[in-house]
Amino acid sequence: MYGYHGKLLFINLSTGNIEIRPLKEEDARNFIGGPALGAKILYEEMPANADVFGEDSMVGFVTGPLNNNRALFGGRYTVVSKSPVTGGWNDANAGGYFGPMLKAAGFDAVFVNGISEKPVYVFVDEGRAEILDASDLWGLTVSETEAKIRAKHGEKINAALIGPGGENLSYFAAVINDGHRAAGRGGTGAVIGSKNLKAVVVRGNLSTEVADRKKLVAANKSISDNMKGAAAELATAFGRFGTGIFYIPSTLSSDASIKNWGGAAGIDYTEEEAYLVSSANLEQFVLKKYNCSNCPLACGAIMDVPSERWELANIDRPEYETMGAFGSQILNSDYESVLRCNLLCNEYGLDTISAGATVSWIVECYENGLFTKEELDGIEATWGNGDSIVALTELICKNEGIGQVLIKGTRYAADHLGKGHEYLVVASGIEEPQHDGRLAYGVTRTYQYDPTPGRHVKGGLGLAPSGPDFDYSDTGEADLQGVVGTEVLNSSGLCMFGNMVSPPDALLNLIEAVTGFQYSPEEFRKLGTRMFNIRHAFNIREGMTRKDFTLSKRFYESNPPYEGPIAGVKVDHERLADNFFETIGWDKETLIPSLSSLEELGGMEAVIADFYG
Repeated sequence: MYGYHGKLLFINLSTGNIEIRPLKEEDARNFIGGPALGAKILYEEMPANADVFGEDSMVGFVTGPLNNNRALFGGRYTVVSKSPVTGGWNDANAGGYFGPMLKAAGFDAVFVNGISEKPVYVFVDEGRAEILDASDLWGLTVSETEAKIRAKHGEKINAALIGPGGENLSYFAAVINDGHRAAGRGGTGAVIGSKNLKAVVVRGNLSTEVADRKKLVAANKSISDNMKGAAAELATAFGRFGTGIFYIPSTLSSDASIKNWGGAAGIDYTEEEAYLVSSANLEQFVLKKYNCSNCPLACGAIMDVPSERWELANIDRPEYETMGAFGSQILNSDYESVLRCNLLCNEYGLDTISAGATVSWIVECYENGLFTKEELDGIEATWGNGDSIVALTELICKNEGIGQVLIKGTRYAADHLGKGHEYLVVASGIEEPQHDGRLAYGVTRTYQYDPTPGRHVKGGLGLAPSGPDFDYSDTGEADLQGVVGTEVLNSSGLCMFGNMVSPPDALLNLIEAVTGFQYSPEEFRKLGTRMFNIRHAFNIREGMTRKDFTLSKRFYESNPPYEGPIAGVKVDHERLADNFFETIGWDKETLIPSLSSLEELGGMEAVIADFYG
């Protein structure tokens, strides 16, 4: 096969067994890679209703065909598992260099099950793999762990690893590579920690053949030309400011969370306050830019920030989601505290979206008299209090005091403590990212009913504001089209932000150039729909139905806020869902795909056997 090694690595930590199996060309064509290929493998290899922290639970590190072959923006890989939060499917992707290096190590994916008796890491080196002792790594932060691994194996390695957050089984523990690139959502870091697995370390210099090198060069050139032409302004902004270019406009439009989704944009949190946290202000501290594999944008930045409170030298510039999570969401304009929280989460291996949302929830509960200072370890958790925000984040990261409860996320904390449910803003228990469904109505369907709830990088109607004249009558087809494109994008290994500055045909041209797979428009539609369905099928097999996919009321009804751009908005999110289910061919109550829709897609034989015998 072109674009693939055709090899999958399976490791059982209970038995120590290491096995190499072939990647079927049929599976490569039908599921491409990333989350979809991962879902196909876990659906077949992992028994239904397996204990998420048990031996049968499996985690996968899955590349895409665009990794490690000079395709522009081809730097993303995906981590897949069952989620400890939802009890269903989970996937999360990250950039950097781990995905391409895993490919260079000779495998298209690594899958791990079982539980080791002691801390270990997996070392994959040019087609070989071994399980090594990690006792000296357990308890270390991300940077400490990576430094020790590099000291042992040299600088030409890459590692996907967990910090203390994963070891402590945080429900929002991330998988970190390259020091600051996080596959953050859904708690897969906890699944890895439950296996006593500290890291997957990869090294190699193996390549895969490309089907049509000339076509790949042409596709790359079309992207470069577009970045100099139609997308020049956006490409320049990404390179200068990173994803933080969205922060100020999003806080003013009501896209970003204001006051735990209960505040008014531009009123409770002003443009002047947003500027302090934004990339525009932080630009003064930038030391150097960096990029992910084969990326010409270089949207990352390392900063040196003078501070009398914390050590903020040689730190990573936060992404948009982190700015919102620790900034506007908590009415916080203290940029030093935002940077400190970002650093803490990176070092301890926690998702900044859920971490910031958890602090925001505590603050609103405290402001409304649900918690005392004594219950919060002496912290005065008030809106915009940067020192308190950092103190709470440190307790979560270190699993100390109230942090021992908060480390499991807001829904768990509300249930465990018996209060604060009215201030939760979650999708099936997953804290919401920084895009408001009361501004872009389609976000409610995506957050509620994507196989991985509460995700801003999944497909649907998009983030464009809906407005008062929004037409609910026929949204299903546009919703499915958005899903199809995003499913293929995420499974290919291409970066979403790179895709934003690429011409519309770039994704398909890159896939065809690398793999040789040809897809007609109808085949492309089936491809993306099949990918979505295999992830969804995992949830249905776990026993989930429509009632299990929930969305907090505050996210679709604007009461509060009483002022601002989304005042008075009420989204009929279930009607949007009905439209989508009808278009994709699912039963509206059980959410089981129809037999005819599965047969038409092809490649879903295992799902058909489970659902229809």
